Amino acid sequence: MKELENLTAMSHRYGADPAFVLAGGGNTSYKTEDTLYIKGSGTALATITEDGFVRMDRRKLAAMWEKTYPADEKAREAEVLADMMASKLPGEEAKRPSVETLLHDLLSQKYVLHVHPALVNGMTCAKEGETVCHALFPDAIWVESTKPGYILAAACKKQIDAYRAEKGTAPQVLFLQNHGIFFAADTTEEIDGIASEVMETLHSQINTIPHHESCDFDRALAAMLAPELRMLYGAGGAASVKFTVNPDILNFAKSKKAFEPISRSFSPDHIVYCKTEPLYVEGGENAADNLQKAFAKYKDKHGFAPKIVFVENVGMFACGATKKEADTATAVFTDAMDIAVYSESFGGALPLSPELTDFIANWEVESYRAKVSLKSENTKRLSEKVSIVTGSAQGFGRGIAEAMLAEGAYVVIADMNMEGAKTLAAELCKTYGPGRATPVSVNVSDEDSVAAMMDETVLEYGGLDVFVNNAGIVRAGSLDEMTKQNFELVTAVNYTAYFLCAKYASKVMKIQRAYAPSYMADIIEINSKSGLAGSNKNFAYAGSKFGGLGLTQSFALELAPYGIKVNAICPGNYLDGPLWTDPVRGLFVQYLNAGKVPGAKTVDDVRRYYESKVPLNRGCLPKDIARALFYIVEQEYETGQAVPVTGGQEMLN
Repeated sequence: MKELENLTAMSHRYGADPAFVLAGGGNTSYKTEDTLYIKGSGTALATITEDGFVRMDRRKLAAMWEKTYPADEKAREAEVLADMMASKLPGEEAKRPSVETLLHDLLSQKYVLHVHPALVNGMTCAKEGETVCHALFPDAIWVESTKPGYILAAACKKQIDAYRAEKGTAPQVLFLQNHGIFFAADTTEEIDGIASEVMETLHSQINTIPHHESCDFDRALAAMLAPELRMLYGAGGAASVKFTVNPDILNFAKSKKAFEPISRSFSPDHIVYCKTEPLYVEGGENAADNLQKAFAKYKDKHGFAPKIVFVENVGMFACGATKKEADTATAVFTDAMDIAVYSESFGGALPLSPELTDFIANWEVESYRAKVSLKSENTKRLSEKVSIVTGSAQGFGRGIAEAMLAEGAYVVIADMNMEGAKTLAAELCKTYGPGRATPVSVNVSDEDSVAAMMDETVLEYGGLDVFVNNAGIVRAGSLDEMTKQNFELVTAVNYTAYFLCAKYASKVMKIQRAYAPSYMADIIEINSKSGLAGSNKNFAYAGSKFGGLGLTQSFALELAPYGIKVNAICPGNYLDGPLWTDPVRGLFVQYLNAGKVPGAKTVDDVRRYYESKVPLNRGCLPKDIARALFYIVEQEYETGQAVPVTGGQEMLN
């Protein structure tokens, strides 16, 4: 059916354009004389398929206007929903149509597009919006703010009927106060033209524009507050916090008075994804205490935790049970700020009334939409745990990162090879979902770089649950061959860097523990079998790994009171990884040149030699390490241990 293909293509086009749609919102439809094809609730326009549209019987929808519904709101909405669900055609039983189905059916044109552009809502959510609308768009309908669902559809029907009686045709544009815009036409090309004209007209009236560019901010304070807020929001359980700052955010955050224009919701979307109102917290040197007190007061008042928190002169924090939820709240509230900025060109911001805000907040339809669009099926072994794996753009680190993601973790791909980290993170996000992995550039032997890595992680995810100290380096050679420079390089990367990473990782974890006394976190060193037994002509590496186990035991003793477990995994040789197989600097080449394997003539000789030393007759694989890592995280009664994963090559006494 060509028309359904056109509908899907139009949905994708507008759904993928952030100027028109955010958080998967908006809806589209196509109608024949008998059937309405309407976007299903909880589906996203950008990715909807033809099967995502719900087929509705237009005769049954029309019959709903002949019925008298109860005056009681809850009874009315329940009965309207039941009748609308009963209007679905056979085979559509598992789907739920958009709440605006009745309104789509009222418009006689074949195609309908309903979206919520911030630019449009800058006018529809402004004090002078109606006056400006009539002046700029004399052929459009303006619908005053009212309760969504049946009441909104009834208000639109009254105006559409009057318009048709006066002009002999159906309107093509409906502006809904605090609720976006409807476009209607018989072709998708016509809708494109009308939408473009509306946006161009509004742009010509704008004298204040949003500013999303980066700017300076108090990074240290933001990084301290994010873990606190994460624990407060999740009550010690799974939660994610996303920090955002730009010139507009800092402008709104400079005082309570400056914050006022965004202190109430503009539209149903803002309530669904960001709750009824954000929280403003005074900053300064008492910001942490102020946040804890203000958060508790907000929960006592509303009965739920705030989704959006502004801290004076710091920035905006968005909270969620998952990163998807926090990212969605970030996008939606950024939209609210854009609306506030645009509204300055139309007389200033006009939020929803308290009555409408309360109705939408408790409306079953919006609760369902939020539940469907934000649901998480992640109940795996590392569900929602924020993790860093250093040296994870390749080798063991990459394998560990992939295994952790497969078990539900968020993973920061931290590596000196930033291009490799970016490429891998992008691949992993395609496999496991947006935001599940993020790249960070780090030199683990540089203290400032390590501190920056932790800050970036905390500002992106809100905290840190599992730190995997995987980055390592090998420089083999005898006493006669080893240079001081190479010895110190190995020590810096394998030993000193572990200290630096543990120092800054534990700083974040301690903050979380302070606000959630039962919270536990993990620092895990990927050590080596060479940390359990000496290594001939490889003393720089073995010495650093022996030292790493000493650090592991010492850190474990120091950090136990904070619920931070510190353990090491001692893997055997990853003979298939780049550390060994690199044709220039790989260990097969290094060991061959260093004469570590008597009689070896080729790298294959070296490989066979090392395989023969393993009772299970193979090298260690990333999955072997991952299984040990999962055990360590899940085991709440073990710290300071060195877990061998060597195929029996090294056994504990």
